[in-house]
Amino acid sequence: MDLQDQLKNLFPEHVASETPEEHGEPAIWMQDDPLICKFEKRKGKPITIIEGYTGADSDFKQLAKELKQFLSVGGSFKNEQIIIQGDYRDKIMAFLKEKGFKTKRVGG
Repeated sequence: MDLQDQLKNLFPEHVASETPEEHGEPAIWMQDDPLICKFEKRKGKPITIIEGYTGADSDFKQLAKELKQFLSVGGSFKNEQIIIQGDYRDKIMAFLKEKGFKTKRVGG
C-alpha cells in the first residue's frame, strides 16, 4: 500500500487536484509611495538604507534577501529599514525599478 492509498483511506471525501500547484516567487505588495534610498556612513564605513515600505514586514524581509543576493553583499533588516553594506544606490534603484517600485534618491 503506497502513500496515496493510505491518504485515500484516511480522507475518503477529499478530492485530489489533477494538476499540482506551481511554486513560484511569492508576490510582493507594490505601493504607490516611493521607497527612499539613502547613503550614510557609520563608523567610517558606507551603507545604503532603503526605507518607506508600507506593506507587510515579511514582504520587506523577502525584498531585503533578494537585494543582498543580487548584490552579493551583507546587510540586515532592522526597524523597518533594509541596511546594505556599501554604496550601491544606483544598482539598488535599478533593481527596484525592474521589480515595479518607485524610488527616490536621498543624500547626494
